[in-house]
Amino acid sequence: MTTADPVAGTPTADDNPHLVVAGTPVARYVLAPDLDATHGPRPYLHPVRTLAGVPVTDALPADHVWHLGASLAVQDVDGTNLWGGRTYVRDVGYTWRGDHGRIVHAGWAHRAADRLDHRLHWCDPSGAVLLTERRTLTSSALPAPADGMSDADPEGAWRLEVTSTLTAPADRDVTLGSPATNGRPGGAGYGGFFWRAVAEGEPEVFSDSSTGEEQVNGGDEPWVAMRARAPGGAAYTLVFSGLGPGDRWFVRTSMYPGVCVAFAFEETVTIPAGSSRHGRYRVVVADGALDRATAAALIGGAS
Repeated sequence: MTTADPVAGTPTADDNPHLVVAGTPVARYVLAPDLDATHGPRPYLHPVRTLAGVPVTDALPADHVWHLGASLAVQDVDGTNLWGGRTYVRDVGYTWRGDHGRIVHAGWAHRAADRLDHRLHWCDPSGAVLLTERRTLTSSALPAPADGMSDADPEGAWRLEVTSTLTAPADRDVTLGSPATNGRPGGAGYGGFFWRAVAEGEPEVFSDSSTGEEQVNGGDEPWVAMRARAPGGAAYTLVFSGLGPGDRWFVRTSMYPGVCVAFAFEETVTIPAGSSRHGRYRVVVADGALDRATAAALIGGAS
């Protein structure tokens, strides 16, 4: 179905579409969550599942209730918190402030089982538009990796691709920041395309040449993988790619399981007036515990 006009009124639960791969629903897209402003309301994917039905996202977890599956969110957009939770204030620390905005669905350009294309507004607490966005989400099956990897071949895999174009108003620049750019130490430069995973126990994270949270966090390698077990014990692997110029990986495994393409990991990023920031993020969602070679092969085939 293709539409050119915004949906009438506020989307409801019945308007939340699913992405489908080979007839199997693999992700629900929640368009307009009915959440408190402090949770950073925004469209998000949850639950996301493997082809075997294993859940690989978490939403509203007790430790960080503003973590919403897979979404785009930034804690500091010209002073507006679009991430949720407390805001990090320089020389003060995390503080509850009345600075929470929301990201709202503004209309469909295309809607199909394997492709969702829509417009969004990134709004400040008063509802004024800070940024406009065009976002496309696609789902597709992945072929098996090359011969010779049979011991680590996934039981099944599909690819999620999210493309996003953020555009500043014609009359002013817009600056994106993070707790790190506002003074928090410890590599907490989160904010961007963020995936809150679900896991029993601590997951493993690795890239092409690094292993573990401390080594991978803040890196700029082409891809990062997270290997975990979902509630119930089923193994799954996520392989992420899509860093743009200046982006870095933000990862957590010990505090909670999460991976982020971080836009402002160390320094703020400015979108000049009337210009756009483009991103293309790809995630391989695989059943089974993949090794490094198979993860690299799959994300290479998904690029």
